[in-house]
Amino acid sequence: MYTEITGNLNAKDKRFAIVVSRFNDFITSRLLDGALDCFTRHGGDVKSITVIRVPGSFEIPLTAARLAKTGGYDAVICLGAIIRGATPHFDYVAAEAAKGVAQAGLASGLPVIFGILTTENIEQAVERAGTKAGNKGWDAMLSALEMTDLFKKIG
Repeated sequence: MYTEITGNLNAKDKRFAIVVSRFNDFITSRLLDGALDCFTRHGGDVKSITVIRVPGSFEIPLTAARLAKTGGYDAVICLGAIIRGATPHFDYVAAEAAKGVAQAGLASGLPVIFGILTTENIEQAVERAGTKAGNKGWDAMLSALEMTDLFKKIG
């Protein structure tokens, strides 16, 4: 028989930082609303959330890494929206944002959650920010709740 360790979804007494891109704010503000709603519905107090706004998704990883190093948070959640345009800019920003968020988590040992949308068009972004495809900000918060509890159990 094996031992299985899983994380529970409980926000009580958790301190999270949420890094949010101002670029595409009409999408990222909805992601933030979803994350905050998820946190409170799982027993958290929004007073234990710090929201940091950055210019765009490219700036999210560096900010997340700095926050993770402070030791003041149980997790860092990264929210942004990168929507493909007519130039290859999308590819560069999306790749570096994903790589940077992963590196911030690996370097700190803290859950650093990737909640950055990478969509082909505005319609897809709107769908993932609270309409047809749910709210990916909510989903990112769920991941943070589960991972922080799991890490506490692992030690």
